[in-house]
Amino acid sequence: MPGSPVIPGLRYADAPAAIQFLCRAFGFELRASYEDEGDARIVHHAELVLGDGMVMLGSVRDGEAESLYNWTTARELGGVTTCIYVIVPDVDAHCLHARNEGAVVVEEPHDNIGYPGRGYEALDPEGNVWSFGTYDPWKV
Repeated sequence: MPGSPVIPGLRYADAPAAIQFLCRAFGFELRASYEDEGDARIVHHAELVLGDGMVMLGSVRDGEAESLYNWTTARELGGVTTCIYVIVPDVDAHCLHARNEGAVVVEEPHDNIGYPGRGYEALDPEGNVWSFGTYDPWKV
């Protein structure tokens, strides 16, 4: 089976802008996007890939599923409950590119303490934490 069987899902107040940002700043590629027929600003489901990894995302919207799962955004929550880790070959170059594309770097590239590799952390425009690093747990 190609790709990872674990795929994070996120909600964004402005999903189209989030898709553009994640592709431009973090290097994801848009695999699929299903917009609302009546309003293209509403993304029901989108898939972004980077290497063998994927994230899925959609627009925050009113409805039964939103209420059932209590979906919210990091900004609306006023904090985060998760961090998405992405393996990249060159942390310093990735960080520079992300910063130049508008990512807020909250922790500069650094050598990991207690385990191999380098990493850095950044925020997307809606406050989600993204951690990028060279540490590949599949290869140790």
